[in-house]
This record gives sequence, C-alpha cells and structure tokens, in this order.
Amino acid sequence: MFHQFLISMLVSSLTIAVIMLIKKVFRKQLSAKWQYHIWLFLPISLLLPFIPRQLVDFDIPYHLSSNQLVENVNSSMETRSRMSENNNWLQDLTISIQDSTPPYLDTIVGSIWIAGMAVLTIFMIMAWYRTKRLQNNMRKLKNQEVLQLFEQCKQKLHISRKIHVGESPRIATPMMCGLFKPCVVLPPRLDAWLSLKEIQFIFLHELYHFKNKDNWTNYLMAFFQVLYWFNPLIWIAVREMRLDREIACDHAVLQCLDEQGQTEYGNTIIHFVEREMRIRNFRFSSQLNGSKAHIKKRIEKIASFPTDARMSKWNQMVIMMLVGMLVVCQLPLVSVLADDNQRYHFQAERALYEDFSDYFAGYEGSFVLYDMKADQYQIYNKEKSIQRVSPDSTFKIFLSLFALNANAIDLNHSTIKWDGIRYPYESWNMDQNLKTAMKSSVNWYFQELDRRIPPDQRQAYLKQIGYGNAKLTAGTTPYWLESSLKISPVEQVQLLKAMYTNEWGFEETHVQAVKDAIQVGENNGNLLFGKTGTGTVNNENQNGWFIGYVEHKENTYFFATNIQEGDNSNGSTAAKITLAILKEKGIY
Repeated sequence: MFHQFLISMLVSSLTIAVIMLIKKVFRKQLSAKWQYHIWLFLPISLLLPFIPRQLVDFDIPYHLSSNQLVENVNSSMETRSRMSENNNWLQDLTISIQDSTPPYLDTIVGSIWIAGMAVLTIFMIMAWYRTKRLQNNMRKLKNQEVLQLFEQCKQKLHISRKIHVGESPRIATPMMCGLFKPCVVLPPRLDAWLSLKEIQFIFLHELYHFKNKDNWTNYLMAFFQVLYWFNPLIWIAVREMRLDREIACDHAVLQCLDEQGQTEYGNTIIHFVEREMRIRNFRFSSQLNGSKAHIKKRIEKIASFPTDARMSKWNQMVIMMLVGMLVVCQLPLVSVLADDNQRYHFQAERALYEDFSDYFAGYEGSFVLYDMKADQYQIYNKEKSIQRVSPDSTFKIFLSLFALNANAIDLNHSTIKWDGIRYPYESWNMDQNLKTAMKSSVNWYFQELDRRIPPDQRQAYLKQIGYGNAKLTAGTTPYWLESSLKISPVEQVQLLKAMYTNEWGFEETHVQAVKDAIQVGENNGNLLFGKTGTGTVNNENQNGWFIGYVEHKENTYFFATNIQEGDNSNGSTAAKITLAILKEKGIY
C-alpha cells in the first residue's frame, strides 16, 4: 500500500508539472480551447499506476531504496542453527532479511488513505445530492420569449437533444448540470435585470458546456480527487482545469459574436460579480460565475480575444502530441515502480486442478506437479500457482548453472575459501564446494558466485531461460532473497523440466553437476532431487519453497510447493507437505 501511494503521488505530480510547463511555455501559441484540452491528458496519466502490470512491463532492472533489504544475522539465529546441525536436508538453513520499512507502515498508510477517501466520498455524495435536488425542485420557466431564445441557441449550436431549462432560488449564478437528464438552471427572475441579449450569452455559454461534455469531466475529476485526495497538486490542477474550461467556453461564445457583442458578453459576466453572490457547492455542475480571481482572468482573456492563439491548428496539435508523448514516457517509470506481485500467464490445456487443502492447513500456498510422460500438470490452488513471489534459496540451482557456464567456477575447482566471517551455522564456517554449499544452502558461497558473473551476463542468462520477472536490484543485497526477483510455482516446474532436458543448450556436464548437487534422497530406486528455500523478513518466516523432481526408471515428475502466511512458512514445512503429497500419489 505504501508502495502504491508513492507511485501514484509521483506519477500524478509529474503529469501536472508537465502540463503546467507546456501551458506556460506555449501560452501565447495555444488557443483557449487547446489550453483546456491539454488537461484531458491528466485523467489518462492518473490511471497509469492502476494499469495491469503486464501491459506496462518494460523489463527494466531496478532497485527500490525505500524498501532496501539488508542481511541481518542476530543472536536469535543461534538457537535455530543448533537445531539444524544434523545434516538433514529437510532443515532449511537461512538467515533473516531486515526490512527497513516498519511492518505496520502499510497498515497506517492504507488506513489513512482509505479514511481520507471515505470522508471525501461523503462530501462528494452530499454535493451530488444538492445538485440532484436542485434539478428535481427547479421551477419551469414561464417566460416564453426566454424559452424561445433557448431553443434558438440550441439550433445555433446544432444541439438536438432535449435539455430542460428552469430557475431556482437556491442558486445565484446560471449553471449546467445533469448527465442523463441535462438541464440549465437560472437564478430566479433573471429576465428582470438582464436583457434578452445578455440571457442569450448565458445560454450559449452553458450550452457549450453541454456540447463539450464538461459535466462528464466534472464527475471524472471528482473521482480522481477522491482517489488522490492526499496530493495538493491534484486540487490545484482541478481548479486550474475548471478555469481553463470556463475560458474555453467564453472564447467559443465570443467566436459567435461581433466586436460589440464581445464587449457586451464581458459586461454580462461582470454584472454577476457586482451583485451579491451566494456561491454554493454544486461540484457536479458547470457554473457561469466563480471566484473574483477567476473572473478577473476570464475578463482579461475576453479582452485579449482577437490576439489569442497565433499558431495554426496543426501546430497546436503538434504541441498536444508532445504532451501525449511526455505522458506516455511515464509508462517505463510505472513499470519500474509498479508493485512486483505480478502473475504468470499460464496456458495449459492438459492441466488438472486438485484439492490438497488438507495438506496446506494453516497456510496459503500452492502445489504444482508435472508428469513428463503424460505431459500433464496437476495443480492445487490455481491462483497461487501463477503468483510470482521471491524464489529465495531455490534460485541457487540456476545460479550454479550460470556460474559454471560463465567459468566463475569449474567442475574440478568449485571450492571457494571461507571468508572468515562467523555465521550462525557451523556448516557455513568452512571452505565450500558446489555440493556442500548446495546441501547447506550457504549464502556467502552463492553470493560470491553471483559477484563473479558480470551483471550484463547474469541478466542475459535470466532472459535466456525465462526466469520469472527477471528483475535484478542494483544493490548488494541478494536479489533472490525477498527482493526484486520473483517467480511462480508453475514457472519453477517449467524451468526444472527445461534444465532436466537441457533445452537451453548448456554444456551437459554442467547440467549434470547441478543435478548431482541437488540430489537429496532415494527410495526403492526412485531418486529425489530438490532444493528448499525460505524467505525470512525481520526474523519472521514469510515464504517457504520446495522444488525439484523425482526420477523413476521410465518417467520423471517435476514439482514445486510454495507456502505463505502461516507459522513456520519455511522450506522445511514446504518439503514435508510435498513429500506427503508425493507419497499419496505413489510417486516417492
């Protein structure tokens, strides 16, 4: 939630800044109409943070400093290490990642955001109710001359739709309101102090609001004000947008008038300012009047009308295209910042969905099994099976293959000397080779392998095998430990199968070396290969994996189990769940 808050704040602010900058730079070249239309890019950009991730994914490596993850080894890990020193592969060895973001921050930010939207929604509903009651209670005009004049104005603007016109003592300025039943509402006895010509100006102005669908824009921007209530720039932008909208309608009317009529039109607006106005909150309407500051700007624009907009229509369209391009250029930024809890688009005709909920009691998770001979998937929890989460230590399988292929280590010299740092597991505090490091999931060994592979080559390997979202951080924290790299259980199974059959064209000896390193058991001639993974954040287990395959004489079964949101959501628990399911199916 905090992440989404930052994205929406940044994107909305950038768009408003871009629009205001373009308006300022080209203020003498853009007509009033285009000055208003340029704001229509704002609602488009405000939707960007909520566009589905797959539509804006530009595959840009990134690192979020606001969620910097660093390794944290503390005394509480010593107890767990003593429990794990029995060389049992089921006891997954891991260390905690310290998340600098307080765990309660999302709850606080989310609660404030929702509370703000709720309060503002109430005010918006009240404004809508006032507008609706105004429509329902307005009195029908009796002055036939004024009614006939209204129909003439409609014909002049080529408007055929039925629009009601009436008056109400609840308002002091003419306004256009209503979406499906549009109406023009006038203050009472308007014909007593305005001439028919001045009333004609008012009708033309309000009908231009209808023609431009400004009431629909009112509702749309009210929605975004609720959604982005926390950003003061949104409120400023909406206010400026309303002013530009009124100026655009003013200029549309002025184009219908001669020079004398233009002067009289400006005086008509001034008449409303001179009278005692009672401005009320009819947010979902387009009002002729406004604040004195806005009226002043409108009068200045009316006075400068003949010299407004010196560029041609095509040049103005080029400027609009420039703004559009600048808005579109924010898509990569959204791709970089967007929540990385994405999903894998899995399409498999030969997939059976089964219920193994009894094995996952107390956990949210998924189990995926692939029968290579039958070419069939068996899946528990369809949604979770395609949800991408951190791979944690299961990534070490593929990192080992990358390291061998990049000559970071070789088959005969895979030993790396211990760096002398004391770790919470005794099995880590010694020299390691590929097999021992994989067996004890030695983090420092695989971090060293990662450092020996050039970043560009590492990224190329991820793309080559199609590993999850293939996102790497720019920091020193392992990107596979509750950080940027994400993968789904279905993808884990697909990658294991691709590695087993060497679909990527790596050296066969390298593939076999990795297979040998992840062999963990044998039962009645059936071989079990696998790797656990645990995501521990702030000393709490949040993500548990067990992935691998069972090799029979005539068939091979690939599996991936992931668990979350329960006590002991770790690799050991995921492995026990997996073994129980495999036993039930008679696979291992």
